[in-house]
Amino acid sequence: MVTIFNKIQELEEITSFSKHEQLVNGIINAIDDRIVIQGSMLPSVNIMVRELGFARKTIVKAYDDLKQRGLIESKNRLGYFVVNEDTELTMKVALLLYAFHPFQETFYNAFRKGVGENIQVDIYFHHNNIEIYETILGNIAGKYGMYVIAPIPHPRSVFLLNKIPRNKLLVVDRFQNLEGDYAHITQEFEIATYLALKELEPSIRKFSQIVLFFKPDSDYPVEILRAYEQFLRDTGIKGAVRSKYEQGSLEKSTVYYTIGDGDLWNILKDAKEKNLEIGKDIGCVSNNNNPVKEIICGGITTFSTDFEAMAIKAAEFIKNRNLIQESIPSQLIRRTSL
Repeated sequence: MVTIFNKIQELEEITSFSKHEQLVNGIINAIDDRIVIQGSMLPSVNIMVRELGFARKTIVKAYDDLKQRGLIESKNRLGYFVVNEDTELTMKVALLLYAFHPFQETFYNAFRKGVGENIQVDIYFHHNNIEIYETILGNIAGKYGMYVIAPIPHPRSVFLLNKIPRNKLLVVDRFQNLEGDYAHITQEFEIATYLALKELEPSIRKFSQIVLFFKPDSDYPVEILRAYEQFLRDTGIKGAVRSKYEQGSLEKSTVYYTIGDGDLWNILKDAKEKNLEIGKDIGCVSNNNNPVKEIICGGITTFSTDFEAMAIKAAEFIKNRNLIQESIPSQLIRRTSL
């Protein structure tokens, strides 16, 4: 009977193969030939050493390579098991985002397309909940070749991310101050928001006041709030901060600045019911552009980073592993709402 050891030893004749390559390709061939199938337990490192005479570190490295491809998985005290028979996979990537907001859907779709067919992407959401975040990171530790993470700005997040090897980590969206060199593709909020508001200042001054809706203890970047308050101090424009929009509270001659789309949709609904013209009777500006905001009510002015560009750069990093440390600039898109 042909065994997994036979499939590995068959490759000894290929002189260009290193011991590591011989092991990896021998196990892949054993999976392709269904000598081992999904759920099969692979020989332990000690048995591999005894049967093949390879160094322990060579076998461990080969198993780690197969884990990164998503073909096998190690279970504490039990050993290594085949978990995927798709040997065309070159890597398994964990993608951890906030939630499936429209702009993060844009990121995911561009990232999924960018990495290509042979890279498996498993997506998780932490919803800005540190307990969920910690649980997910604990459950996926050591199971992926790369970790692409939109982090929570929390002290425990730094501790958790520092456990991930730097060569397997890419931080996206929010910058996280970690030890040493690590890859990140993020956006900057405070200066960019302030500059956008300054550009909008002449339009804002046509109204009596501006109101920002900012939920405490949410995933809203606090840098936006700081920039907004600095803008009010510097310009003397009348403004307020509210945690959410209350249905029916719409006021004429007010600019409404929304971060969450739920507030924006309720404002637009009230404006329609009260026959108020967007861009004339009230103004609207919103974070995070998406296709709906391009067309609804003649177009909503948005301030947003280019999540598609961020995703394309993230996908390129996954494929070539050239260290990237970049901030994607935000863009103010002027439409009829302000």
